Amino acid sequence: MLRQEAPTKYGLKFGILGVVLLTVFAASVAGGQTSSAADELANFAPIEQWKNTVLAGNAAGLKALYSTDPAAQVEANSIKGDAGADTSFWLGLKARNLKLEAIRATAPQPDARNFILHVEATGLPDGRTVTVTDVQAWRKQGEQWRLVGVDRTDAPHLKQPSDMKKDIYPANANAQAELKEAEDKAAREHKRVLLVFGANWCFDCHVLDLAFQRPDLAPVLAAGYEVVHIDLGIDEHKNADLVKQYDVPLNKGIPALAVVESNGALVVSQKNGEFENARAVTPEALLDFLNKWKPEAR
Repeated sequence: MLRQEAPTKYGLKFGILGVVLLTVFAASVAGGQTSSAADELANFAPIEQWKNTVLAGNAAGLKALYSTDPAAQVEANSIKGDAGADTSFWLGLKARNLKLEAIRATAPQPDARNFILHVEATGLPDGRTVTVTDVQAWRKQGEQWRLVGVDRTDAPHLKQPSDMKKDIYPANANAQAELKEAEDKAAREHKRVLLVFGANWCFDCHVLDLAFQRPDLAPVLAAGYEVVHIDLGIDEHKNADLVKQYDVPLNKGIPALAVVESNGALVVSQKNGEFENARAVTPEALLDFLNKWKPEAR
């Protein structure tokens, strides 16, 4: 997932998705508004206005929904852009229908709404169906709600989670103990240990978890690795000793992977955020990684 930092900062360097998800997670932990994502979506008229404006092909109307002061921050497929590029994408589809499903939604403040949307565009001139994962951050500016941030992934290769309820990173887990147990088992079964650094609030961590259950990946993972999930917490300071020990550069994003021998020796750690935008990763890339670093056959 795009590199995260505390929601007090809002730079595109760290990705709008990280800020949105941190505020979503923080609101849920603090006991903020926790109605279902579907209810939040149904009760938020500006998204319906956005949808109808796209379907109408209304360029001026759509452009007016994006913040100009400050300028809306936009990323599409991990590439920085602007509101014009985002509006051009949606209008260029010439879709006759947009089906919106809210994967996660929250209202961390009265003047803020954050959504992770699964969008299915149909009725395109060429007959295609286009799927998009679209993260939208809305803020109320005066009397008008506007988009202040968008993080869009077009036609993701991996299955996207329908929710983020799975507790991949239990808060009470003892990472050191789990790592020792995994190393002992790996030694007995001639495996390596795969460390997956992430957090429950990280959307791409859920994407990666789903990917590891694919029938083309799960057998390779099971045969070659013991998997340990290392929780980084809401501020990414948790388990900092393991982050340092295994040389994981969190400034490149999460999820981040490291492979270690059963004796704890580091084999490889990702240095360039290869899987931080798991939504855009291909299953072939994941399979190549697992095959490359699995233990040699005896």
